[in-house]
Amino acid sequence: MQAEVLVEVTRGPLVENRHRGHVAVVDWQGKLLWSAGDPYHITYWRSSAKPVQALPVVELGAADHYGITPAELALFCASHNGEPFHTRTVQAIFAKIGQDYHLLQCGVHAPYHKATAKALLLAGEEPSVLHSNCSGKHSGMLTLVTHLNYDPATYLDLDHPLQQIILDYIAEMTGYPREQIAIGTDGCGVPVHGLPIYNMSLAYARLARPQGLGKAREEACSRVTKAMMAHPEMVSGTDGFCTKLMQAAPGKLVAKGGAAGVYCVGIIDAGIGITVKCEDGSSRGRDPVVVEILKELGYLSPQEVKSLEEFHHPQNINHRQEKCGEVRPVVKLKREG
Repeated sequence: MQAEVLVEVTRGPLVENRHRGHVAVVDWQGKLLWSAGDPYHITYWRSSAKPVQALPVVELGAADHYGITPAELALFCASHNGEPFHTRTVQAIFAKIGQDYHLLQCGVHAPYHKATAKALLLAGEEPSVLHSNCSGKHSGMLTLVTHLNYDPATYLDLDHPLQQIILDYIAEMTGYPREQIAIGTDGCGVPVHGLPIYNMSLAYARLARPQGLGKAREEACSRVTKAMMAHPEMVSGTDGFCTKLMQAAPGKLVAKGGAAGVYCVGIIDAGIGITVKCEDGSSRGRDPVVVEILKELGYLSPQEVKSLEEFHHPQNINHRQEKCGEVRPVVKLKREG
């Protein structure tokens, strides 16, 4: 099936750009409920996989052994923007596990948070691995590595026991055969997992309602989702879409974006998972369609949708701060079954 137009970008009277992609809406029992484009489109899960990657840290005892707080657990699931409270939390995690944060191999980039990046520049300081948007995920990985006495020097390698554990969790939560998962290298150096968006949605449905997964897995899912919802600012930062979305609907949903136009949402009470993939990799197209789907399916109230207007209908603004058009979601969901 071909990708469908999910979002249009206008300039004056014309539609100047169109973002095409795919959507899969799945319940916790695996039933495909709604779709757009190809609900079995295969792509990399990117950072939307982080909540699943955090599960073994809880289930295998590392979180309790080191006294990991809910805020720290939320940071394990994060693509944060490098604000001071993010970097302090990473340092606190390493103090708890008795390791040096220089073990982090996630790479270095400037903080995504503009004020923080400017403050570093004015202070004459260089960004460090602490500012990497993936330093939280890598901190979680090294927490488990330390707990299980694995070699921290090679934790990025696919054949490292940590990455093999994570691969098992990806396969189990998504219901997708382990041997069929495509493996690439993510932006932060760790293995990244390719599979159908249907299975990504199934994993988020199971995160939201982990019934039947066994007591230990159910508890791990509950702790991860509750941590993210209680501390959404850890997940993306003060102004991030993940943060704003979970703040708009507190306790109702868990949400995590990924690079290259991927976004996943789990609806807690309904046990529903939603995945959006924009084929051009654009977050400009991705975020509006996420809000639109949640609105159309009734998972956000009119008031909650209104609070997300900046993400739902972003304005097309030029360098003179003049409105030239808008970004508008036009997704047409098809009911399945």
